[in-house]
Amino acid sequence: MVKHSFSHVDTWVFDLDNTLYPPRMRLFDQIEVKMTQWVMAHLGVDHDHANHLRQHYWQLYGTTLAGLMHEHGIEPMDYLADVHDIDFSVLEADPVLAARLAALPGRRIVFTNGDAHYAGKVLQARGLSGLFDAVYGVEHAGFRPKPERAAFETVFAADGLTPTRAAMFEDDARNLAVPHAMGLQTVHIAPVAEPAPHIHHHAEDLSAFLGRLTIS
Repeated sequence: MVKHSFSHVDTWVFDLDNTLYPPRMRLFDQIEVKMTQWVMAHLGVDHDHANHLRQHYWQLYGTTLAGLMHEHGIEPMDYLADVHDIDFSVLEADPVLAARLAALPGRRIVFTNGDAHYAGKVLQARGLSGLFDAVYGVEHAGFRPKPERAAFETVFAADGLTPTRAAMFEDDARNLAVPHAMGLQTVHIAPVAEPAPHIHHHAEDLSAFLGRLTIS
């Protein structure tokens, strides 16, 4: 039944962080530390206030970056380069996931609220380089983050995908509301299900779910 739900799909859209690698690898923990340090250094606030702003801007604007741009007018690429200067060795290559991605019919793209350069490093560490037809970072969305509708519209228009023939895989449930409204199949990748009308499917493990679609 699940496989039939995707029989019309010819474009597969994947979020990056905590989607194309599991949360247990803790990569984003490093980024959160770097973001807090950046806020401390550039806004001149203490650790607790910087950590509060990091979380507050994420909740209010979709990303900490979006909040910093809106509230403080920061230059995004310098910020992104700094917070993504991390240790990628915590990521493990996953040949099973790579094979299941390669077996998907049609095009495969990445759409992340990080930047494309960072995404390339993650894909390389995971052994997934060369599997995607396009990698779109927040810069390709005009620095508008998911879950803003304009971010999806900009990236999807640039890619030329047909929303009603696409599926999106994402760990942040709020980022699936707009894709659902646009007609995509939506898959929430997370340890715990968050039942919502804009989520068609839930999976704890991306590779296992793709296996249900690609293994005869």
